[in-house]
Amino acid sequence: MLFVDLPMERRIRRLHDAGFHVEIWDWRRHDLDRLARLHRDGVTFTSMTGYIRGTLGDRAGADELLATAAESIPVARRIGAWALNLHGTGLDDRGLPVVALPEGQEPDAAMWEQAHETLTRIAELGAREGVTFVLENLNRAVDHPGVPFAAAADTLALVSAVDSPHLRLNLDLYHAQIGEGNLIDLCRRALPWIGEIQVADVPGRCEPGTGEINYPGVARALADMGYAGVVGLESFASGDPAAALAAFRAAFGAAFG
Repeated sequence: MLFVDLPMERRIRRLHDAGFHVEIWDWRRHDLDRLARLHRDGVTFTSMTGYIRGTLGDRAGADELLATAAESIPVARRIGAWALNLHGTGLDDRGLPVVALPEGQEPDAAMWEQAHETLTRIAELGAREGVTFVLENLNRAVDHPGVPFAAAADTLALVSAVDSPHLRLNLDLYHAQIGEGNLIDLCRRALPWIGEIQVADVPGRCEPGTGEINYPGVARALADMGYAGVVGLESFASGDPAAALAAFRAAFGAAFG
């Protein structure tokens, strides 16, 4: 999402040279030989999308999710990515859900039961293969209308019910601010199950300091809670990408060093 005017390999090298790790979305859109070479050259890939197709809340979609998650594991190993990211359903090229709920509808009891079973199977796959899957919350109001199990409360309920070290939360605070707010309390409640935190400011999905979220305050609270995991900048740059990285570092560096 940064240095988007550059070819992908140069974009990754710019982030690495600035002292950051790198995350990717759909691995099918990348030259995996180049990513593997970058990894051998010292680039750290922290996470990647961990499935291709599938959904949590119905049996056929669950089987497809498990199958494509299994396809993603060798790719993660090849580039050294430790976390494989999941959503309630697959997303298309515009970020819209492949399987959407009707407007205003929430998952019913059968979908919740199936989602729990699906994620239990995902955690078992992660345990067998020695990898960690992370379930990301999204927002339905702005970016991903109709996604099932989008709210942070939903992903927290599912992940905590499975309660496996091979299934954690990717707690996206940009999405949570739009959907729920009360971010510090949310982080505190979710802390035992967080595998990663992602950030961007609201509105606009740009770097910290461009919107309404007090990210230095969030960073201090996370440090006080003892959080020591990945914080990922999943944002666009409001202007110069290097300045966006500096703003991100300023918001979190004082608390995390």
